[in-house]
Amino acid sequence: MSRIGDAFARAREEDRAALVIYLCAGDPDLAITPELIVAVAEAGADVIEVGMPFSDPTADGPTIQQASERALAAGATLPGVLAAVKKARARTDVPVLLFGYYNPILRYGEARLAKDAHDAGVDGLLVVDLPPESAAPLLGPLREHGLDFVPLVAPTSPASRVAAAAEVAGSFLYYVSMTGVTGKAGADLAAAARRAAEIRETTGKPVAVGFGITSPDDVRTVAAQADGAVVGSAVVRAIHGATSDEGRVAAVKELVRALASGARR
Repeated sequence: MSRIGDAFARAREEDRAALVIYLCAGDPDLAITPELIVAVAEAGADVIEVGMPFSDPTADGPTIQQASERALAAGATLPGVLAAVKKARARTDVPVLLFGYYNPILRYGEARLAKDAHDAGVDGLLVVDLPPESAAPLLGPLREHGLDFVPLVAPTSPASRVAAAAEVAGSFLYYVSMTGVTGKAGADLAAAARRAAEIRETTGKPVAVGFGITSPDDVRTVAAQADGAVVGSAVVRAIHGATSDEGRVAAVKELVRALASGARR
């Protein structure tokens, strides 16, 4: 089992949902990214999604779009993101999942990225715009290096799509709580958690719920039935709202500790 799979299994044994925290690498710069990864790990994250900045993050709302813009303006690159993860990996064993879009991966090269990600201490990839039926060029290299692939399913996904996603999934499936973008308010998180539990029963895979989860109460609602809760935009806002690196680390620790309290059942 991978580090990600171990994290979900450990959370299940402790009767809680796994807490998955998103950070945009390079926001506000790559120098602080390893410190933020370690801070999030120390504060209680079970899995850390490290966003690969991209100029057209179509699944993300304004908060993460702007974080990507800031990171790119500050000089973030995919090799720089991997270097930041490698630096953090020397200080934490919490699993890291690269989160992003296929264009930068295609330009970098799937085989090259899989090797370099493995060497940096990455545990898997979540590629928002790569559907299961098109994922073979990436899946092969990922499996060769023991990396997970995490596909997304949505409220509109029919049973056949859910089955196809489960077929290529590594440690878990990511259930998008709404038909919208990250950070959007108004998701019916209780319904999303119920649907996540149904998908787990039919596929045998743990299911984490993301999009629209911003508070400990939101995490608590999702944790009642889902295997994991993903929080991104709220974390990005906390980091952006601080005025110093020390403040950013403190802000993210405070928020993640609070979110972790909601993951207990």
